[in-house]
Amino acid sequence: MNKIKVSSPEKITARIQLPSSKSICNRALVIKALSKNEDKSIDNLSDCDDTSVMIKALKNMPETIDIMAAGTAMRFLTAYLSVTEGVHVITGTERMRQRPIKILVDALRSIGADIEYTENEGFPPLRIKGRELEGEEIKLPGNVSSQYISALMMIGPVLKNGFRLRLTGDIISRPYINLTIEIMKEFGGKAEWTGDNLITIYSQPYKAIPYYVESDWSAASYWYEMAALSDEACIELPGLFEKSFQGDSKVAELFEQLGVSTEYGDKYVTLRKSGKHTEMMEYDFVNQPDLAQTFVVTCCMMGIPFRFSGLQSLKIKETDRMAALITEMRKLGYTISESNDSVLLWNGERCESETTPAIDTYEDHRMAMAFAPAALKLKNIRINNPQVVSKSYPGFWNDLKKAGFIITEE
Repeated sequence: MNKIKVSSPEKITARIQLPSSKSICNRALVIKALSKNEDKSIDNLSDCDDTSVMIKALKNMPETIDIMAAGTAMRFLTAYLSVTEGVHVITGTERMRQRPIKILVDALRSIGADIEYTENEGFPPLRIKGRELEGEEIKLPGNVSSQYISALMMIGPVLKNGFRLRLTGDIISRPYINLTIEIMKEFGGKAEWTGDNLITIYSQPYKAIPYYVESDWSAASYWYEMAALSDEACIELPGLFEKSFQGDSKVAELFEQLGVSTEYGDKYVTLRKSGKHTEMMEYDFVNQPDLAQTFVVTCCMMGIPFRFSGLQSLKIKETDRMAALITEMRKLGYTISESNDSVLLWNGERCESETTPAIDTYEDHRMAMAFAPAALKLKNIRINNPQVVSKSYPGFWNDLKKAGFIITEE
């Protein structure tokens, strides 16, 4: 399936079972493996690529572990394999082998990890020989991907002395760090902020417990986008909690500015089109970078100028998301600009759109899912390589069909 055309319904009334949070799934899977107890189960695991490769790797532990395009799995498993008996090579897709991992490797080496680069210095593949590590204090820039920080934190309780993690400079994606702390606590680990920039992880073994994974608030963002771009919408999303540890639950509050209200029930939410929206949107996405694509497309489609900052981590995601957004929005007739490698702006400037634009997805699931709802304003939109959604939301296109969209292969 190389290209699809997405055609929109006039209104959306639907009940959609979202995938579970891959952020929670992958943390829970690593922590359960570190607890070395197979008796307890994790329920409502995601069937997305990122979680599937993690499950397969932890279950089979082959000599060579191919995590394909799963960045979360690459970071988390690098730390996990460092404290796990055996010798393994961890690798991935060509794009994954271009994504830097030196900061994490250096941090692990500083506490004694045995890790070698098998090809290019600073990049996967990695050869890792597991061993007992003794932690003291690790220093790490606070503006790196929170997955590096979470990867280190999760192995802390099995280290002989635990360790202190000192984050220097500005800290980005703090909610993901807090999510890791909360999940560690649920499994009996102990980690806490002991200073503004200092996290202490104590040597305290994990305990495996029965665990239920909440639905994914990041996936919910695309349904908020659909509600905002539709003329009329009532969308029920089960499995979401009002008091959620997921940083992207902020999406509910942010979409109030774009005319979408959220009603909370017992483990579900209902989205409705309210109509009133801001004339200009400004927001610092440093704590919710995965929501940026959703809001860029939504605001452009609604004709709402914006200034979105805190986007520095977008350049090292599945693709350079800032460049991809600028390129693909231009196809639709919108001129977006970039500033300081961390800000995207749109002042309302338009350009000539392509006659039949097809959105390139750059091996990035969020490009496909953020642009698909634009069909509600454009009547239809074409998406290249739509199968990339399998990374986090394999049922996305089927769920769109349930909501009245027409999906045709081209």
